[in-house]
Amino acid sequence: MTNNRHWECPVSLSKKEKLICSKLKNHGKLFVFLRNHRHAIFNDEINQQLIAMYADHPKGKPPVPAAQLAMATLLQSYEQKSDAGATLDAMFDMRWKMVLNCLSDETAPFSQGTLCDFRHRLIKHNMDVILLEHTVNIAKEFGGFGHQQLRIALDSAPLQGAGRVEDTFNLVGHALELLIDCVAHIKQTSEEKIIAQTRVKLIGKSSIKAALDIDWSDPNEKYEAINTLLLDVERLQQWLEAQPNDIREHKALKECLLLLETVLEQNIEPDPDGGSRIKQGTAAERRISVSDKDMRHGRKSSSRTINGFKQHIAVDLESKLILATCVRPANEPEHKASRLLKPKVLNYGSVSELSIDRGYLAADWTVELYHEGKNVVAKPWTAPAAPGKFSKKSFSIDLVGLSVTCPNDIAVPIKGKKQKQAKFPVNQCNECMYKSKCTDARNGRVVSIHANERMMQDLAYYVETTPGRADARERVKVEHSLASVCNRKGPRARYRGLRLNEFDLNRTAMITNLHISLNLAA
Repeated sequence: MTNNRHWECPVSLSKKEKLICSKLKNHGKLFVFLRNHRHAIFNDEINQQLIAMYADHPKGKPPVPAAQLAMATLLQSYEQKSDAGATLDAMFDMRWKMVLNCLSDETAPFSQGTLCDFRHRLIKHNMDVILLEHTVNIAKEFGGFGHQQLRIALDSAPLQGAGRVEDTFNLVGHALELLIDCVAHIKQTSEEKIIAQTRVKLIGKSSIKAALDIDWSDPNEKYEAINTLLLDVERLQQWLEAQPNDIREHKALKECLLLLETVLEQNIEPDPDGGSRIKQGTAAERRISVSDKDMRHGRKSSSRTINGFKQHIAVDLESKLILATCVRPANEPEHKASRLLKPKVLNYGSVSELSIDRGYLAADWTVELYHEGKNVVAKPWTAPAAPGKFSKKSFSIDLVGLSVTCPNDIAVPIKGKKQKQAKFPVNQCNECMYKSKCTDARNGRVVSIHANERMMQDLAYYVETTPGRADARERVKVEHSLASVCNRKGPRARYRGLRLNEFDLNRTAMITNLHISLNLAA
């Protein structure tokens, strides 16, 4: 059975395929490239790795070749098709049929379920990462990649989650609905009967907020509403305590109870005056969607919010190939993503230059490369100066002698262990002729010293000099690559969860790399 999953395809084009290719000279060149080079893209080594994913597959109907499903997954990404759309195109679109080697077939070579199962197997065996690396090797065969010392650029873009973002009332209500649905399934009865037995009042209605029917602009009514909702939580919990042990210990029920517990802990707190209230502030790692546990609130900038994820890519500046990707929760700082990108990039060779924006400056990898004498290209972190006041650049910082000299030639030592600072004496600041241009603080001017101040001073070259600004502008290559990926994928996640969306990012990055190989081949 295993051998049947090997995709046997002719290399030479048939008469009909030549005709199709002749019509795709201006539009759809990637179809032609995939047809001409599918034997190299899915060579024997990749074929065997894909086949190995089905080692546990039960015997049954004749299997679909694994490499054919992998090619369909690429075409899905190229044309942004759903599983249903991909199945139809494999049946009716001559371009798809040519690339998938099924021109003579009257039906699709695979079903939606087969494509979905393949996707999950691909993720389970980390084959999407391997296939992305393989597209880099394909470009290498065309002479587009072969550097021992890599010049890498990192960048990120927001990705709105596919799950529904919910406020506290809807989060608690949705968690209760899932819990009642789970109990009904375990007891093999209807949700209506469970609602009647538990005596909950708000579940089973068109919506939680409609059932509460209050004036949402009145804080007192909102306070009463949250406590009314929590009464339903209490009724359900008391009812569950009286149920047989096999029901209370059911795995699915425990997962639903954990979800409810998490939502309550992150959103509700005791009221000092009695009862409960919505928690003041935002809990760390607050879950914002019941349907997608990985979505988070985050920011791409001070004015741009994200409800979902951030997608990161690492691009080789010489070839513009995407070497590595990852998808992280939106609330996670950019620099943490470099921990996942670093080992993937180092698989290709050592890094001689890293071009980044300020979000990655705090990354351990960035600091390591700087101390190794490698080239780090970025704008430095600079503390904003008050309007009309001297900025930090106006002060001379001596990191050898550990002192800071102000514009009036007054030098003070740098002190502190965790947070290093240079504090100017109050009496000297008050008597200084530049005081009005320096500080309004009563305790004198304080200059903070960054933990990596030497690196920040060196990075000023990329802001303050014409050659430096020209070097920094080269990172436009990674911005263009990321824009290409985002334009193809769209702003909203296709799937729920981190790993599925990383798979989607990987296969879209493969398309970008294959386009580069296409141009090299031409």
